[in-house]
Amino acid sequence: MSIPLSIKWDGKQLVVLDQQKLPHEIVYIKLEALKDVYEAIITLKVRGAPAIGITAAYGLAIEAQGYKTNSMIDFLALLKKDATYLGESRPTAVNLVWALDRLLTVVSLVDSVSDAKQILIEEAIVIHKEDEESCRNIGEFGLSLLGDKTKVMTICNAGSIATAKYGTALAPFHLGKELGKEFEVFACETRPLFQGGRLTVWELQQSGVDVTLITDSMAAHTISAKGIEAIIVGADRIAKNGDTANKIGTLNLAILAFVYGIPFYVAAPSSTFDLSINNGVEIPIEERKAEEITHINGKSIALSNTKVFNPAFDVTPAKYITAIITEKGIIYPDYCDNISAQLANSIEKEKNNEN
Repeated sequence: MSIPLSIKWDGKQLVVLDQQKLPHEIVYIKLEALKDVYEAIITLKVRGAPAIGITAAYGLAIEAQGYKTNSMIDFLALLKKDATYLGESRPTAVNLVWALDRLLTVVSLVDSVSDAKQILIEEAIVIHKEDEESCRNIGEFGLSLLGDKTKVMTICNAGSIATAKYGTALAPFHLGKELGKEFEVFACETRPLFQGGRLTVWELQQSGVDVTLITDSMAAHTISAKGIEAIIVGADRIAKNGDTANKIGTLNLAILAFVYGIPFYVAAPSSTFDLSINNGVEIPIEERKAEEITHINGKSIALSNTKVFNPAFDVTPAKYITAIITEKGIIYPDYCDNISAQLANSIEKEKNNEN
């Protein structure tokens, strides 16, 4: 039993786990060009906000190696154009633009094209390594927060294959297994793409964690019948006030947690916070193809003229969130004050460490 990885970099080549093939086939694919990275992200071969950001960073850095110019002005123009292109692949996941902006910032500090190409690769590697460390920290804070609670529900996939390693919402389970703590996890199947059933269940099985699959509509009954003690989910974007966008169905769980009086936790790295937006109303919600609902394994389950509304995410109001677990620590309400305070403290500490 071992924790599966979704992104591999050998110093020259980017290889990712094709999550479309899971759980029946474990296939790693090479991403050699920008269009390959874009296609992998938009088709969900790569998914999970942190993993999307890491993959995009490598993709942009790899593409830049082929720029045929010695002019930094032209180089930066090409880089910004390609970053904009990649940034349009998944608009809800803020980590995507965060990682691309980070590469654009670091390369603006160098004077030569050769140095720029080198530093882009180096920064992508740093982003990758930072995320693994971040996820382990989230797992440790998550374990401390869960305490003696062992029956936990989750939705979608916020695990090791959605990040560099360990995951966010699933990090306590993977890390707990390494440390000898046993959890009983109940995973919602997660419509429309069954990412809970296909990915979370497979991933936790690989790690040796006790996991039970349920349909999304069974959540309320399961909380009552199985004595669920907590719910933990990931996030694709968190607004300044704590409103959180995550896979569709997350809001349902938050409301159920409130009704049943159990804690509802959000686990996410600092890069998932978007302080440029005040609340969840401002978060763009991606809508996906109707066929993801009207078809299963390519076979239609609805009439061809069926109207479909297929948002990929919903927004959970901050009032339903018990705490937000980050790599820097645990944030409690009032989120408007405490999110900004924690992020500001983290930036200040990093500056002091650099000095």
